[in-house]
Amino acid sequence: MIRDVPAPTAEELAAAREVIARYLRPTPTYPIDLRGRSVYAKLETFQIYGAFKVRGALAAVAAAHRVDPTGAVITSSAGNHGLGIAFAATTLGVPATVVVPANASPLKVAKLRTFDIELIEWGSSYDDAQAKAFELAAARGIHYISPFNDTHVVAGQATLFDEFYEAAPDMTHVIVPVGGGGLIAGALLARSSSGRDDLRITGVQPEHSAAMYHVLRGTAMDQVSHRATIADGLAGGGDEGALTNELIATHSVDLILVPEALIREGVREAADHNGLVIEGSAATAYAAITNQLIPEVPGPLGFVACGRNIAPELFRELLLESTH
Repeated sequence: MIRDVPAPTAEELAAAREVIARYLRPTPTYPIDLRGRSVYAKLETFQIYGAFKVRGALAAVAAAHRVDPTGAVITSSAGNHGLGIAFAATTLGVPATVVVPANASPLKVAKLRTFDIELIEWGSSYDDAQAKAFELAAARGIHYISPFNDTHVVAGQATLFDEFYEAAPDMTHVIVPVGGGGLIAGALLARSSSGRDDLRITGVQPEHSAAMYHVLRGTAMDQVSHRATIADGLAGGGDEGALTNELIATHSVDLILVPEALIREGVREAADHNGLVIEGSAATAYAAITNQLIPEVPGPLGFVACGRNIAPELFRELLLESTH
């Protein structure tokens, strides 16, 4: 399904900043050592409910509520965006439905069950959940909020980079995990609005599930194959003709694929060496840096530790792998 979604205007970016400032605290930017190299880490692991997705969700639910104060919203999610929508909806008093695949992270599903929302588990992939959410949105006449292909979601994600660029003014290169592309779209818009045109932005995706990488090289979305990855927040397809695809292509952003073994290694190395609990999506960026998959540029490097919502059983499994 192709949805024509415009980029946020200056006014919409400002509205996102206002609502995020009202309900969320800025997260830390902290220098950490990655195999001898000092790197800025934007720690969205300290974000409420453990992931950056609440920013875009809050901006989008607030925008929908301004348009229709009595209306409901629905979304599809691999987990973290759903948590963001659940928080935003309950905070703002908006009825919400969240559709997740039946094999979504058990930790994220357990957290979703604590909210007063309608939770639907459907299908075996994000694409299945999205199709069901589209169907229900049309049948019920309610507003669908995409995790990435949404004007206000992208505006909300840009607030992360407003904070990051201000906290690390000497940073010359930032590494951003990419699934559907909402986060990196926010990075690009914040770069433009902050006048940081010299800042290089590189995206990273799990090699096992990298729809954006292949679609931007001419593969049809429904022809992209996906394998299991612990970077579940980046897994699955995107949308044909999405705003995020257009922004990444227009800005000629490099996308780097990260092998699954290195992502698993990244989770345990982040814990062992830096005391960071990060999920696979964040470890994709961490691993790309530690394994020198990122082109070298002069000046300090930064990356987004985008979330901490990793199932305890998987986290223990990954920590034990380091002893074998």
